[in-house]
Parts: sequence; C-alpha cells; structure tokens
Amino acid sequence: MLAARGMQTATCRLVALCIGGLGLIPVALMTSDLGPQGARMRGIAIGIAICCLAMAALWLRGHWPSRAESLICALLGTIGIGVSALIVSSPIIGVLGTATYVQLSVFIVCFHTPRLLVVTWTVAAAVLGVLFTRLMTTDLALAICAVGVVVLLNVFVGLSCRAVIRLLQPDVHQGEIEQLTGLLHRDAFYRSVATLLASRSRSDDKYLVVVAVNLDSFSLLLGLSGSRGGNQARVAVGQALREVVRHNAIVAHVADDDFLIADTFTTADASPLVERIRGAIAVTPQRLTASIGVVCTPLPPLAAEPPDEVLDKLISIATQAIEQARMAGGNQVRYVLRPNLTDDGSETGTDTDGDWPDADKTA
Repeated sequence: MLAARGMQTATCRLVALCIGGLGLIPVALMTSDLGPQGARMRGIAIGIAICCLAMAALWLRGHWPSRAESLICALLGTIGIGVSALIVSSPIIGVLGTATYVQLSVFIVCFHTPRLLVVTWTVAAAVLGVLFTRLMTTDLALAICAVGVVVLLNVFVGLSCRAVIRLLQPDVHQGEIEQLTGLLHRDAFYRSVATLLASRSRSDDKYLVVVAVNLDSFSLLLGLSGSRGGNQARVAVGQALREVVRHNAIVAHVADDDFLIADTFTTADASPLVERIRGAIAVTPQRLTASIGVVCTPLPPLAAEPPDEVLDKLISIATQAIEQARMAGGNQVRYVLRPNLTDDGSETGTDTDGDWPDADKTA
C-alpha cells in the first residue's frame, strides 16, 4: 500500500530517523547527573547508539528491508529501549524512557504480527517492574503514576492503531489495490487509463504507450519453488516496475505472471522505459526475464473512442506482440507503432517514425 501511494521511501526515512534519534538519547544523557554513570554504563550507552545507527542505515538504503531484517530491528529495538531505561541512574528518567516503546508498538502493529507485540510488551513490563521497584522506595505514588501513564499510553496507542488498520482492511480489499503486489488490479487499471485519456488527449504531440509484461518460464519457477516462491517473484517484479516508471505512470498486476503499464510520451520511442523494465526484472532476486509487448499510438484520435474499447484493443495487440516474442525464444520485446484500432485488433501496425526503435529487441 505504501509503495502504491509513493510513500515507501518517506516511511523508510521516518523509521530511520526514529531509530537514530532514540539511539542517541542514552549518549546525550551521559552529560547529565541523572544519566548513565560509570565507564561500564556509558560504554553500554555508546554501544546502543552504534547499534541504532547501524539499524537506521539499514532503513536508509534504496529499497524496503526484508521481513527478517525488519523483525531483527524490532527485537533489537525492544532490547535496546529496555537496557537504555535500566542503565540510567535515576529510575524516573528510566520510566520516562520506556515511553518510547510507543513508537516500537506502532511499528509492530503496522508491519508485524500480534505475537511480536506480545513479546515487546512482555519485555517492557519486565523493565517497568524493575524501575517501579527502584522508584517505590523513595516515592510510591510517583512510581504508580509514572508506570501507569506509560502502560496506558502504550496500550491505547497500540490498540488504536490496530483498530484503525482493521477498519481500513475492507476498503483495501474492495478498492483499487491488488493485495499481493500492491499494484492496481485490472479494473482499476482500466479506470486509471480512462482518466489519463480524458486529461491528456488534447495534446497533439503526445502518445499513449501500453506495455504488457509476461514473465518467462514462470510455471517452471512455480514447480521449483512452489506458490511461496511464485508470490515472492511477483512481489519483486511489482516493486521493480514501480521503481523504474514515472510517478504518474499506471502499473497493474492483472494475472499470475502478467503486468501492464500505461503512460504518455512526447515521442513515439518507448525503448528507454522498456530497457529500464528489462534491467529491473533481470536484477530481481529470482533473476527473471520477460517477454514484452509495447504498443504506441497517438493520443488525440483516442478522445472520440470509448476508453474501455480502446484499451481492450491495445492490450490485445500487446498480447499478440508478447506471443511473437515468446515464440522467438522469450526475453525479447516486440514494438507496435500506430496500430489500426478500427478493426478487431489483429492489425499490428507499422513502423513509420524515424525515432522508433528496431522492431525486435533481444537480450
């Protein structure tokens, strides 16, 4: 969902900022009489800061961390917050530090399972128990109030986020996003292209480009790695396509191994986009290849035609181009320029522009 809305990078940076900021707090408290005292405790504070900065760097990379990497960050964060709260000399400062479990709770609710949240809250409860014991010897009322505020804050924020996510789930399933890849589904693709045609068809120098992508040997991949491996491949390709297209391009996952992309161009040459697509698919963890059909047609004549019918014909032509690429051995591209849309879509068009690439592109 984040990637489909262009928010994945910003979310990664926000998570990195939170991790880095929390890691620097114990080091900053070393300058206070209430913070870590003694060489051992200060060494632990510095170690926590280094670990947090390393985790922040993980989230600042160019792609979303894997589930295992995210899980490790959550577990290390659980331990780090607890240790940071215990090494300070003042128990009330330690209790204040445990309030930062709120950030970790929100992260786990959004991206992980309730079982991990139980683990985090169990560790937090143990840390609060130790701090409560230390604080009650000097001020029992303060200990009860401070610990109560932290517990209520974590429980309220965690459960509220969980409720919001559950409320959003029906809209997500009935909306425009295909759940596995985070891309548009077929119906949403048609609606988005119709909007694109209505908003761009007035420009005489614009072209509509439809790119159909079919993964080569996908059935073999399923046979070797099962449905889980197939799902991982679809997710990887979906992420790769999002990263190489322009922000306003329309990208959809329409079948097991089929993807569609629609965008407008000022020229008829879509080969730079296609080559970026091929390169991105090739560097996915599965090292996949794809047969690609590309259709390019001027936008102005499309304004008078029903969008769904136009798109049906363009996709049909792109699919035929894919079949030609597959019959030639796969891992190839077939381009169709200015197709004749007045018939049943069997017309493949002709290459009439000087800026159009070669009809065949082979890896």
